[in-house]
Amino acid sequence: MSKVEVSFVKYVGKTLELMQDPGLLLVSTSKDGKPNVMTIGWGFIGVIWYKPVFVVAVRPSRYTYKLIEETGDFTVNVPTEDMSDIVEYCGTVSGRDHDKFKEKNLKVVPSKYVKSPIIEQCPINYECKVIYKTDLDSSKVPKEVVSSFYPEGDYHTLYFGEILTVHANKTIT
Repeated sequence: MSKVEVSFVKYVGKTLELMQDPGLLLVSTSKDGKPNVMTIGWGFIGVIWYKPVFVVAVRPSRYTYKLIEETGDFTVNVPTEDMSDIVEYCGTVSGRDHDKFKEKNLKVVPSKYVKSPIIEQCPINYECKVIYKTDLDSSKVPKEVVSSFYPEGDYHTLYFGEILTVHANKTIT
């Protein structure tokens, strides 16, 4: 059995609330240590195989996909409500072409257990190591979902990240 260093359950409500609006910030890093951040609005937090997990959905066309494949880890960073402009920006430009950290004055801090850093301005940070991944099976996705979210066939890969620790560096309201 795995036991996360800090109870993730305490932060699930706020995390899910902000995942819906404005979104969360998923940070990954290249094998040579260059970080990238993207916005996510879909994900799951729970327990599987007696491990606390954060499941994130990343399309193979995204730069983040390449980085998670290289390092096998990621961090999920819960922004403050006043960071919505940053969250929106990180969801509209690619890290292939932009240094979103520099452009939005985001400060990265080394993680304790994974290569991907955390964002200092975010009050909650999850460090996750990929323990499983699966590609969505297009033949099993409901047709109305396909037409709404996958008209070009760019189906997500689901990454199951074991939550190794949770940082809560500010007062959570």
